[in-house]
Amino acid sequence: MSETPQPRPPEPPAWETIQASPEFGDLRRRLRNFVFPMTALFLGWYLLYVLLADYAHEFMSIKVIGNINVGLILGLLQFVSTFLITTLYVRFANRKLDPLADRIREDAEGGDR
Repeated sequence: MSETPQPRPPEPPAWETIQASPEFGDLRRRLRNFVFPMTALFLGWYLLYVLLADYAHEFMSIKVIGNINVGLILGLLQFVSTFLITTLYVRFANRKLDPLADRIREDAEGGDR
């Protein structure tokens, strides 16, 4: 019995070359330009909430509507801001990161596959 030779799998991409490419550098720059400022903004907002809760009891206990006070509203806004940041990131990634990442992947995989 004669076996037909199996086609060889394509060579894996050279990851060092991909990482050194200008496209990959642009992808990393775009990601950092979104993630770092957004992280600093959120951590600052969270720190403000914690400091107000610890040192501004009178302000945080101001009643707004019924038994709902400023502290409760600011606490709930922490959750809202988390969902908002997630939504903004998904939109940003869909518009700015994913198309570039797809191009890099296509180039790494050999183009028209």
